Amino acid sequence: MRVDEGWDGFWAQAPTAAESVFWDAPPEQVAARHLALFEPYLTGDLPLVDAGCGNGTQTRHLGERHGVVVGVDLSPAAVELARRRPGGAEFEVLDLADGAAVAAFHERRGDCHVYLRGVLHQAPPEERARIVDGVATLLGAAGRGFVVEPASAARETLAGLMRRPGGPPPSLAAVFAHGISPMEMPDEAVPALFAERGLAVLDAGRAPLATTVRDPEGTRVELPSSWLVVGRTG
Repeated sequence: MRVDEGWDGFWAQAPTAAESVFWDAPPEQVAARHLALFEPYLTGDLPLVDAGCGNGTQTRHLGERHGVVVGVDLSPAAVELARRRPGGAEFEVLDLADGAAVAAFHERRGDCHVYLRGVLHQAPPEERARIVDGVATLLGAAGRGFVVEPASAARETLAGLMRRPGGPPPSLAAVFAHGISPMEMPDEAVPALFAERGLAVLDAGRAPLATTVRDPEGTRVELPSSWLVVGRTG
């Protein structure tokens, strides 16, 4: 299994204080908003996989509202951190780009629903297809995926944060310090990746993606984002 040193190093050193990680906003402002959009598609009693779960903040919220919820991440340090906190979710190390590992997970768990938040835009372009292949494997015939990614317009918001007179917010600076940086990804690239794998876009829209950073007036900074629900219809 490939372990990304940047992500594992980030999570090994990530502070545990509330809202100290850039994208670790309260689940009421992240997963709860997304679940309201995704829940109509959560048919049957399939497990829900939070893919790229990090420290599990959003996973635990999902675990309180769905049956079986499994948070997976390619970083062992992230999974170890997630397991330390109480909550109604399971956690496993899983690299979505590792086809054999994903197939083995699907063999054990069966078809799953998948929640994929902000993963693709952080991945190198050559790896995105393998990640989407992994999602398609997890979904199988019956699962539904909720995919949310920062929109192209989010680039300006991030650039503004990096240009702050006192320097970028510490939570954002920590991301770049570990060699993790958002990649260029046109909005239309996300649905195209899933369509190429025979997955239909069942619903789509725009919604703000909350961060832990606040502007000088104390208002939480939110990134423009696009979301879609995908699955097989045949």
